[in-house]
Amino acid sequence: MPYKEKSIEKLYYTIGEISEILGESTSLVRFWAQKFPDFIKPARNKKGNRLFTAQDLANFKIIYHLVKECGMTLDGANKRMKENIGGEDKRVEVISKLQNIKAKLLHISDILVEKQRTL
Repeated sequence: MPYKEKSIEKLYYTIGEISEILGESTSLVRFWAQKFPDFIKPARNKKGNRLFTAQDLANFKIIYHLVKECGMTLDGANKRMKENIGGEDKRVEVISKLQNIKAKLLHISDILVEKQRTL
């Protein structure tokens, strides 16, 4: 699983939380936020810290998929996202859900194997 999935939906995420979810450094998250200003629009709190919405998180996941998993350049990923601005491409969301299902099934399988050993 390339990144950790949070089950609780929050209103805002800090840059540290985004980097933890994606499994990347905060400097890379900050860099991506600067490179994709059309898709990542962080709010700022009184201290000036970046706060990202759930939509920003979804866009970060798409960027992660395009750059890290598909091997696209930042310019290519930006172009791809602009072409798909309506959101028809739901592959990242589907992949994430399938990975969660796979993890749950593997966990169930491990439990069943353990029960077989005790019988």
